[in-house]
Amino acid sequence: MGQQTVTAMIDGEKKTYAYGTRLADIAKEYQESRRYPIVLLMVDGKLRELHKTLKKDAAITFVTTADEAGHNTYQRSACLIMLKAIYRLAGKSGVDNVVIHHSIGSGFYFTIEGSVRPDEAFLSQVKEQMHQIVDANLPIKKRSESTDRAIEIFHEHRMHDKEELFKYRRVSKVNIYSIGEFEDYFYGFMVHHTGYIKYFDLLPYDEGFVLLLPTRKDPETIPAFAPQPKLFQVQKESERWGKMVEISNVGELNDQVTRTGIQQVLLVQEALHEAKISQIAGTIAAGGTKKLIMIAGPSSSGKTTFSHRLSIQLSAHGLKPHPIGMDNYFKNREDTPLDEFGKKNYECLEALDVEQFDRDMMELLEGKEVELPSFNFVTGQREYRGDRLQLGPEDVLVIEGIHGLNDRLCRSLPKESKFKIYISALTSLNIDEHNRIPATDTRLIRRIVRDARTRGSSATQTISMWDSVRRGEEEYIFPFQEQADVMFNSALIYELACLKVYAEPLLFGIDKDQPEYSEAKRLLKFFDYFVPVPSEAIPYNSILREFVGGSCFHV
Repeated sequence: MGQQTVTAMIDGEKKTYAYGTRLADIAKEYQESRRYPIVLLMVDGKLRELHKTLKKDAAITFVTTADEAGHNTYQRSACLIMLKAIYRLAGKSGVDNVVIHHSIGSGFYFTIEGSVRPDEAFLSQVKEQMHQIVDANLPIKKRSESTDRAIEIFHEHRMHDKEELFKYRRVSKVNIYSIGEFEDYFYGFMVHHTGYIKYFDLLPYDEGFVLLLPTRKDPETIPAFAPQPKLFQVQKESERWGKMVEISNVGELNDQVTRTGIQQVLLVQEALHEAKISQIAGTIAAGGTKKLIMIAGPSSSGKTTFSHRLSIQLSAHGLKPHPIGMDNYFKNREDTPLDEFGKKNYECLEALDVEQFDRDMMELLEGKEVELPSFNFVTGQREYRGDRLQLGPEDVLVIEGIHGLNDRLCRSLPKESKFKIYISALTSLNIDEHNRIPATDTRLIRRIVRDARTRGSSATQTISMWDSVRRGEEEYIFPFQEQADVMFNSALIYELACLKVYAEPLLFGIDKDQPEYSEAKRLLKFFDYFVPVPSEAIPYNSILREFVGGSCFHV
């Protein structure tokens, strides 16, 4: 006779359930003790959707919409419901394709290819249709099909990006989600039924529209739409770059790699970067009054390589650049402020000696000779080693640091002396028309590869600190990005196919019993989409060299 009961360890106590109990029933039992909806369960360290059942003894924790995985699940499920509503209203005759592009504010920017225009009237109908779907509590079903059958299905649905994507799948099965008759493929989990998706809005924007969703910090409130026009234009420019080489998704990238090779794409992408950096240097030189070039951006954006390449271009425009690392103005370690967890907070502005930095920069602008500090990361002390500088007419300072866009830094300096640059890796490549690649994933993968090479850090260590890094970015970098004079996108359309070669062995090194295993598993599944690209052909001055090694710069 088979097993009759199983034991689950939940919230520090043992619970006994009938063999095969649905996870949805367990979640329902504990929902009242959670502030936000439980959308997934972690069973022995592995994420599980609520339609799954409990068939062995296990430790269980709950994932709500306030958790990273739960928040992503909410967003993904909202997109599925929205797509169903659009196709129900417009039909396949009115819509050739609905394409997700990138995040914007608290939501995502979409365009519609076809005769339908995403104006207020149409979006109002879509929103009403979505509410009807949500109110009906329709089950979101999941089934597994062979890869060959999945290709046939999405060919029939005219979702050709998916058709191309699955041609390169090494696994034999594909999971397909459906709400009623509408079916689609998504990279990641879904909620159990449509009733979970209560909060959303739709707004026309630019040539498309925005699906607004709650933030992870406040999962039951839709924040006011705050467009970021500078960032949006940089992302549109990057998409145009992708169209120039006829690559907008992973399937098209894989086609290029396997059929004609990546060399031409690689050279064009690097040339576009160089042209953009030269343009920025030309703008600075033409201004004539810029003495402090402030470069800021989130982790693993390639700030160091960018500052070197910008310095070369500034030299080519007749200027004399001097690099200054803002980290050299760290306060001595014993004076570093603490965060809410009692740990030293090196991300906040107060970790820097702002007064000394302002005083040094002002004296340099006044033509005085200044001895610049150097921070000793071994001893945790600021030191002076005779590094003196005096600015002449052609001299400019190239200052790199996360607070470069914050006006609380250099607040006493005249604005006309500063030129602010925001840099980030804003991935324009999509998995397919309905599955985007978050910029945070690209930066995390870059950092995993770089930290292993330069610091001997394991992927486990890098992943474990990533949430803290992102919190610092959201507080100290992202709020100031629109204050930049210019933005630079350091992402390269081919880079994930190259980083795969370096990242996969590191991710496979994370054991199943480690908390970081589920994230490693997610990234490994993500890499399955890519045909690998060797790094030999990458130029030595490429931003990607900062991460994979072999750079001609000291990075």
